[in-house]
Order: sequence, then structure tokens, then C-alpha cells
Amino acid sequence: MSALKKSKVTLVGAGPGSSDLITRRGFKALQSADVILYDALISSELLNEISHTIPKIYVGKRSGEHSLTQDEINKVIVEKAFEYGHVVRLKGGDPFVFGRASEEIEFVESFGIPVSVVPGISSAIAVPESQGIPVTKRGVSSSFWVMTATKKDGTFSEDLVLASKSSATMVILMGMRKFIDITKVISKYRKGYTPVALIQNGTLSNESCVVGSLSEADDIVHKINIQQPGIIVVGDVVLEHPSFFEEELQRVLHSHI
Repeated sequence: MSALKKSKVTLVGAGPGSSDLITRRGFKALQSADVILYDALISSELLNEISHTIPKIYVGKRSGEHSLTQDEINKVIVEKAFEYGHVVRLKGGDPFVFGRASEEIEFVESFGIPVSVVPGISSAIAVPESQGIPVTKRGVSSSFWVMTATKKDGTFSEDLVLASKSSATMVILMGMRKFIDITKVISKYRKGYTPVALIQNGTLSNESCVVGSLSEADDIVHKINIQQPGIIVVGDVVLEHPSFFEEELQRVLHSHI
């Protein structure tokens, strides 16, 4: 490392997927990087906008695929900071929403390396929004609960039950593979006609959304690829999705034929 370059790390939230949803501050950080360590689901278009002279190293974690552990990622961040200088750790969504940013910051700072954070647009809000689904709506839902489907040991989070008992909008991340089991838990506390949406490839050109009700979970699951990541939204706000209006319009039209 050049004597003129001091080791430092910037954690940057890349946003929910589309390359143009990173913040201006985040993009400037990428341009000033000496090396970029990026996660899975980071847009290749975004990386291609950054000078080819800046090394870009994949350190993502994907379920079912060989990848670095979090401890290994922590060590790589420190190693590259001492080797290159300014490391930009590029993470999907927002670094502090199930991004394990706190663990990385604690480890890096233990070596005396300063860390700064650039917030990102969280997929928990932006992806439903891209489908016209608000996480809150006056008279419908006054709060929302963002949670991961499972804990470190693979069991369901207690928050899944607590949220199910509430009237809040439920936004569940990393839960596609356990969609049926998740809906069984929620159905113990919410009506079968409660609307649900499954969104994949959020904010990208191939974004997809399947909507229905909790009671239709067995049918819905066959319309998606559960091996691909996505977001589950549960609550009456899902009725704002355009497809529900289309279905209602078709019913009205057929009733007048």
C-alpha cells in the first residue's frame, strides 16, 4: 500500500437492485474507492459504471452455494484495507437491515481502521413500493414489521408470531424457501382471506409479483421459483396492488354481461 494511502472502510448500501437506486453519496464513495468488495445481488450495471482500474472482489453469501463465511468476509475487509487503502464494502439494500454491518464494523475498528456508513434504500420498503404496495396506509395499516424468516439456528423468529398477532403490515425477507411454513404460522392468527404478495427481482426489469390470500398459499407457491430470493408482504395493504383492481373490474364487467 502506498504510504500516502491510509486504510479506511466505507460501508455503502447499494439499494434494492436497480443500478440507479444507489444514493449520490454512495456512488461517489464507489468512485473514490481503491478496492470494492461487493455482495450477491449487486447490479453488474452498477459495477460496470465504476472505473475498470478499481479492483472489484465478490464476497457475497448465497444459500446453497459455496461462499465465504461472515468471519472470512470480515478478515478480507481488513486485509484489503491494509493492502489497498480505501475499501468500499458494497451491500444490497441498506447495510443495517439484516446486512450484518455491525459485525463488520466491530471487527474492522478493532484493527484501528476507521469506518463510515452510507445508508441505502431498503428493499423492505422499496420493493413493495415498486409494485404499488405501501407498507402503511391511513385507515388500513398504521405500522409495519420487517423481519427475517428464520434465526441463525434455522428456527422461526418469535417476531413472526408476534407480528401475526398484530394488525401491522408484515414484510418478510429471506423467506421464499419456507413460504408454506410461514403462511401456516401466520394463518393461526390472521384470516385466510388476508392478502399476501411475493415479489422477486425487485426494481429490476424482470421483476415479478404474485398476489393472493393466505388460504391460497399452496397454489401461489407453484407460481414462483422458491430457489430465488424475494420478499413476502402480508396485510391489507397488498390490496393496493393493481391486479386486485383488475380482478374486481373483471367481476363487475362479467356481472353486467
